[in-house]
This record gives sequence, C-alpha cells and structure tokens, in this order.
Amino acid sequence: MGWYVWAIAWVVLSGGGWWGNRFRHAMRTRHERKVELISAEGEKQRALQAANRPPEAICGCTHHLAKHDKQGKCHEVVQTPTAWDAEKKPVSYEARPCNCQQYIGPRPLETLYAEDIVDLS
Repeated sequence: MGWYVWAIAWVVLSGGGWWGNRFRHAMRTRHERKVELISAEGEKQRALQAANRPPEAICGCTHHLAKHDKQGKCHEVVQTPTAWDAEKKPVSYEARPCNCQQYIGPRPLETLYAEDIVDLS
C-alpha cells in the first residue's frame, strides 16, 4: 500500500470524528429551525382563521343567544349544588333554570339588502 492510503486512514481516524460531530450539529440545528418555521406557520394560520371568524353570541352565563328570549332572560336548565360536605365541596346537584337576568353577549349584525340607487344601464 502506498503512503497516501495511510495518510487518508490517519485523517479519517484522527479528524473524522470532529467532522462527523460538526455535521451532526449542523443537521440538528437545521432540523430545529425547520420545526420552528413549521410551528410558526401553523400558529399564523390559526391566528388568521380566528381573526376571520365572527364573534360567538355567548352570554356571561356561558349560554348562547339562542337560549335567551327577546327580553334577554335565559331559558337554559343548569345543575345547581344543593348539599355540601365538610370541605365545602358540592355533594348533590339539582336541575334549576339559569338565573341570568339579561343577555350581555355580542349582538349579531343584521343582514340588510339595499338595491342600487342609480340605474347603470
């Protein structure tokens, strides 16, 4: 075998580990940055979807606008605690009407249709 074979073997054995470590470190850093970019893109998409969604008509009593009448009184039935133990934790519940007095959530916008004032033809 020639001297160059021994030189290549010596380089691989002495410096190959260092090059391998550098390569693995570079690949790990690249992977972490890729994962960060993908998660940031996902967060961006979720934020855009949330921004395009109209507000839900949920009252302070956590019931929807559909559960309230024209005067705002809630007609949903809720589970109310009726007995407590020594640590003041509810033991039994009873179904009662929600005691919400008036709807306080966002009002949905009315849909309006208006014809054109000027005839373009």
